[in-house]
Amino acid sequence: MKALIAIVALVFASSGALAADEKKEPSAAQKAQQEKMTFCNAEAKTRALSGDERKQFMSNCLKKAPAVATPEAVPAAAAPAKTSQQDKMTDCNAKAGSKALKGDERKAFMSECLKG
Repeated sequence: MKALIAIVALVFASSGALAADEKKEPSAAQKAQQEKMTFCNAEAKTRALSGDERKQFMSNCLKKAPAVATPEAVPAAAAPAKTSQQDKMTDCNAKAGSKALKGDERKAFMSECLKG
């Protein structure tokens, strides 16, 4: 009788351990929310938002963002225009490349270029 109880206890213990090892897949709603968060984070980063401005943007974006955040799901008109900082970065990168700057010299040049 003790052996039967030990076997039953062992079966229950091992099935619990197996269940703990399995990862639960997120639901469709959870996946959609994760995709919205990824999309909105990328958009906030593109717009170089920070602090309260970023919080407000994220709040609004998460309320409005499409369930599937793919490039096809975002209309072209909703795509953000390049910011002046992005334009500066592109321009400064091109200038540094044309001057073949590397290492600390490139960093110093980029810093000065982006300030101006």
